[in-house]
Amino acid sequence: MYVPTHFEESNVDVLHQLMQAHPFSTLITLSSTGINANHIPLHLIPQAGPFGALQGHVARANPVWGDLIQEVEALVIFQGPDAYISPSWYPTKQIDGKVVPTWNYITVHAYGTLRVIDDPAWVKNQLESLTTQQEASFEKPWAITDAPKAFTDHMINAIVGVEILITKLVGKWKLSQNQPALNQAGVVQGLQSLNQSEATRLASAVEKVQKKIR
Repeated sequence: MYVPTHFEESNVDVLHQLMQAHPFSTLITLSSTGINANHIPLHLIPQAGPFGALQGHVARANPVWGDLIQEVEALVIFQGPDAYISPSWYPTKQIDGKVVPTWNYITVHAYGTLRVIDDPAWVKNQLESLTTQQEASFEKPWAITDAPKAFTDHMINAIVGVEILITKLVGKWKLSQNQPALNQAGVVQGLQSLNQSEATRLASAVEKVQKKIR
């Protein structure tokens, strides 16, 4: 990924926060037939190693775990909020007109070797951790034990666990850092005017960047 210095985010805690807030990732691996891309939620274990570990599962029928070239590390992409940025939001448009559209976004790339774990007990623990995390905000959280054991055992046998010990993290926070302060303020105002949840989250991220730069 191309990351100009002014868009780089290297704080591991910040990267982990994005990964936890947006766990639905794109897992990219290499097989004997070429590149595979799978879209799966991955649970971050932040205390594992210097950059953490990612745990998840795939369907047993998915060839990603059986046809895997181990010598090539996997890439996992976590995508935060993103939005089109209109040049009409830049106050400098009225000064010289030298503005063009762009796209603001936040993303994290995690690298590491994919380990396959075909162990029902491990998979069950992973499912419980992921479910507990995702159900935490509900008034009555669902738990695996709410379903009949024979049913969940059958479902667990149909999936295989995967784990990636992260060896490298790359973060890109493209949030108008290359624009003057008045244009950054215009971007915040423009995004907020859309009245869309993702645009609002992105506006907040741009505001945080403004405070850092100041």
